[in-house]
Amino acid sequence: MKKVKFIYNPFSGEKEILKYLDYIIHAYQKKGFVIIPYRLSFDSDITNIFDDIDETYDHILASGGDGTINQIVNLMKELNIDLPIGVIPGGTANDFAHLIGMPQSIRYSIDMILNSEPSTIDLGKANGKYFINIFSCGLFTDVSQKTPTEYKNTFGKLAYYFTGIKELPKFKMLDLKIKTKDFVYEGSSIIFFVFNGRTAGNLRLAHDSTVDDGLLDILIIPGDNFLEKLSILPHLLTKNPVSYPKGIIHFKADEIEIDVKNPDEYVTDVDGEEGPKFPIKITCEKNSLKVLGWV
Repeated sequence: MKKVKFIYNPFSGEKEILKYLDYIIHAYQKKGFVIIPYRLSFDSDITNIFDDIDETYDHILASGGDGTINQIVNLMKELNIDLPIGVIPGGTANDFAHLIGMPQSIRYSIDMILNSEPSTIDLGKANGKYFINIFSCGLFTDVSQKTPTEYKNTFGKLAYYFTGIKELPKFKMLDLKIKTKDFVYEGSSIIFFVFNGRTAGNLRLAHDSTVDDGLLDILIIPGDNFLEKLSILPHLLTKNPVSYPKGIIHFKADEIEIDVKNPDEYVTDVDGEEGPKFPIKITCEKNSLKVLGWV
């Protein structure tokens, strides 16, 4: 019987994963797999979770939010573990799980993972750190880092909005320089995103991004006419936009160099976790991760 390393965060989201542990074990046993569980905790050192990985393992199964999945993927890359990963939407926003087609239902997600073949998708890489979904900096982008876990568990996505409003008076405009082989932007910016996926907090911002084209989608909201830029945000945040509103800069690239003035004043965000310091080089790592459930 093939083994499956099951890594789960019992504190993510509304702790829904705890209700399905027996279902997961039973479903995997019926398919001839042995589940080897690893429970994450606030003070756990994840560096040893793959110490037992060998040729007897078939894939990795992970449950948690985007930050949890990010940590697991980065450790897999560091240790050159090339196994496919199945992702259960066990967090608050679950941007990456939804990107690769996982339904909100944990039960249905398990069924999809168990009845799929591995596919390959791209990853972003910022100063050596991989990201599955998004790199960002600017207004509201570090809200996930600053929102306590108990708030997320109690209020769900609303917790992000509460924290974001509190942070608004502290915001400092970015003096930004972004360079690719075909494009240069120099000027002020409210916020910018580098997407491997499409959504941030379940808001579909990079609506034409694809995760297997070898390109990242860059969105910049310039800092001129601040109130005007805020007024176009509702258009940008519509569920199924087909174009970007005037004033939003959008382009695609496989390699980007980014810097800001006064870099110590800004915190970057990678999948809801603190990202690297400026200056930053970001690349698209094509076909870098094997996933289950995505078609």
